[in-house]
Amino acid sequence: MAESFGADVERYDRARPAYPRELVAGIVASSPGGDLLDVGCGTGIEARQFRAAGCRVLGVDPDPRMAAFARRGGIDVEVATFEDWDPAGRTFDAVVAGQAWHWVDPVAGQAKAAAVLRPGGLLAVFAHVFQPPAEVADALAAACRRVLPDAPFAAESRPAGEIYDVMFTGFADAIRKAEGLGEPDRRRFAWERRYTREEWLDFLPTTGGLTRLPPDALAEVLAEVGAAIDRVGGSFVLPYATEAVVAVRA
Repeated sequence: MAESFGADVERYDRARPAYPRELVAGIVASSPGGDLLDVGCGTGIEARQFRAAGCRVLGVDPDPRMAAFARRGGIDVEVATFEDWDPAGRTFDAVVAGQAWHWVDPVAGQAKAAAVLRPGGLLAVFAHVFQPPAEVADALAAACRRVLPDAPFAAESRPAGEIYDVMFTGFADAIRKAEGLGEPDRRRFAWERRYTREEWLDFLPTTGGLTRLPPDALAEVLAEVGAAIDRVGGSFVLPYATEAVVAVRA
């Protein structure tokens, strides 16, 4: 699944949200310099934000389609998983991962980040947490149960905030066990965005699980979700929280 997001890079880059300016500014201000490594950089969404904030960004991504798109946006990208990527002696002031650290081995990833960070450098991993209105979420779950009855996420009933809290607690625990990284700091940035029916149906196919659906099955899922959005007025406000864990290289 980690390498399925490049199936439609144009949609991915268009529909996936950027990260809060406060998050980016805080990482830049706390880093000892401007050399930044973006792990799982995808199409370059956060890489472009950090570049705009004055950083020199190198991306690493396992999907050559994603890497090619990011390069078109001016981001230098090397194709590899982070675990297999060769730093060739290079070091960085910050290692970041937006919406990607859960694909990285929890032991090897922390160790490699510590190895390529300069003293005082930051490891910062972050992701968006969101929960659509109940009617929209229920429609997606029902459609997924029908077209993907064996998929684990189709049966998931826990709130997104709870799922991500478990994940970020795991990130923090792994960082504590890694040699060379200081005590992790949890950060949270709240914001919101209004989605029209068209915007939400553009976003959904970029999410895990739906990226690999056959076109007819995807159309069935989107039709059911679209009908639910129509029932709530054709648009909705989605509360977001961008969760982050940050640690300093000792």
